[in-house]
Amino acid sequence: MNWYPILWLIAAIILALAELASVQLVSIWFALGAVVAMLASLLHISFYAQLVVFVVVSAAALAVTRPLVKKTLDVKKTRTNLDRTVGQTGVVETAVDNRLETGRVLVDGLSWSARSESGEPIEPGTTVEVARIEGVKLIVRRK
Repeated sequence: MNWYPILWLIAAIILALAELASVQLVSIWFALGAVVAMLASLLHISFYAQLVVFVVVSAAALAVTRPLVKKTLDVKKTRTNLDRTVGQTGVVETAVDNRLETGRVLVDGLSWSARSESGEPIEPGTTVEVARIEGVKLIVRRK
């Protein structure tokens, strides 16, 4: 009895399960190669020829389709509200003084704890720009 088709089927199932576990779009192409090698084994070609079929089909499928699939599935990074805050303009509500560790800035309707980028105090009512965010504090500069 020819056991090669069964072995290739088992290999294809194991590789497909590995792909389900990893979702890296690598194992699935080898599973496809194993299925084609299984079909080749049904034609009673030598095991070495089956191995060549497996390697060639797997490599070709990986090389041709993985970049296309990755591009299709590649999700653009969505900026969060926090990311959008950087670069926005705000108004100082309470004096920003790094020495006293005080200061609040109103940006886009939200009040944030703030520190000065330059280290110099900034008076209430001053228009500032958000330079970056450190923890939960906005680091601001005069606009």
